[in-house]
Amino acid sequence: MIAIIDYGVGNLFSLSCSLKKIGAESVITGDKDIIAAADKLILPGVGAFGDAAAKLRESALDLVIKREVDAGKPLLGICLGMQLLFDKSFEYGEHSGLGLIGGEVRPLSQFVKGLKIPHMGWNSLDIKNKGNKLLKYISDGDYVYFVHSYCGVCKRSEELIATARYGIDVTAVVSQGNVYGTQFHPEKSGDTGLSILKAFSEIGD
Repeated sequence: MIAIIDYGVGNLFSLSCSLKKIGAESVITGDKDIIAAADKLILPGVGAFGDAAAKLRESALDLVIKREVDAGKPLLGICLGMQLLFDKSFEYGEHSGLGLIGGEVRPLSQFVKGLKIPHMGWNSLDIKNKGNKLLKYISDGDYVYFVHSYCGVCKRSEELIATARYGIDVTAVVSQGNVYGTQFHPEKSGDTGLSILKAFSEIGD
């Protein structure tokens, strides 16, 4: 069972439908006991980092997520959910994240010049770590769907698993131990996205 964490900021239905399509059982929940009983966790998210981080803290779900990760449970952060994995973000101020991936979230406008922001649409992946479990069913150059104005900047190169070129090499996939994150939306990324969700559903099985 995969628990899709509901904390008030996420496109939950399409993600649930995508998991159903690959035959993975999932539940949308903010219940701490159900999250604790799940085999794997997905942290989705759309909107502003500060608001999302505050909602996690207010519900104490930040502590639940860290506890479950410490216990070895696989976690996948998607879009804003991936950014929340980082130490902090500079989106409209400075906000603390979950600290599960080393680094920070910065505005794309700080790095990208002459291109439209947000970075929105299909872009191809440059896979840095082809042995990562999350990417076992996809190939270098496969296309996925992005919508974001901020990007993760990894502190440790080994946690940067894939990038996409948009003026700079934008962080697309991160991983550390049992923690995974995608800046793009697998649930909007066709067969490639479904393959990524399938790989995540099999981690630890």
